[in-house]
Amino acid sequence: MLIAPSILSADFGNLANDVKAICDAGCDFVHVDVMDGHFVPNMTIGPVVVEAVAKAATKPLDIHLMVEDNNFFVDLYAGMKPEFISFHIESERHPNRLAQKIRSLGIKPSVVLNPHTPAESIEYLLEYLDMVLLMSVNPGFGGQKFIPNVLDKAKRLKDLILKRNPDCLIEIDGGVSDKNIAQIKEAGIDVAVAGSYVFKHPQGYKDAIESLRV
Repeated sequence: MLIAPSILSADFGNLANDVKAICDAGCDFVHVDVMDGHFVPNMTIGPVVVEAVAKAATKPLDIHLMVEDNNFFVDLYAGMKPEFISFHIESERHPNRLAQKIRSLGIKPSVVLNPHTPAESIEYLLEYLDMVLLMSVNPGFGGQKFIPNVLDKAKRLKDLILKRNPDCLIEIDGGVSDKNIAQIKEAGIDVAVAGSYVFKHPQGYKDAIESLRV
């Protein structure tokens, strides 16, 4: 299981040090949530802060756009050369075109599905993707409870991926902890985003990350 701590749960007054600390603790990616206050009822960080995160990180960035104007935000963050840029299928009219644009910028394209969005909605997009991110909470705020039926969707998605693009990863975001990580792995998921669980773990970041390696 690859681990991508979400800096949404980090101490923003000490952000550079927190980013360095999760990288030193052995995370695989640094998950960055970008919210515009329109697609979701919350706003997070802009490009100046993300650029500082990129400088502090020794692991690749995994940027998750929760925005209405995906093209604008892709242009805004592409220069930071993240490993992935993920955009929501619910906010994009031309997902195939956008996925190809992201790839042309040297970045791996990823699509996000909200909890209610069926896996089948992206069957004919999978061959153009490197990852699919499944939201296991409603997007916009950290610290929410895990929605269990997303695991059924993950299994259906895995079947589609094996048929259409076996190299495509599945990522999950929301309510991930040591209590459900075994079920997450069993559902065929490759990457776990964990925010509150990592940053508020009583034994520290390294123990938190290692406890999710199943």
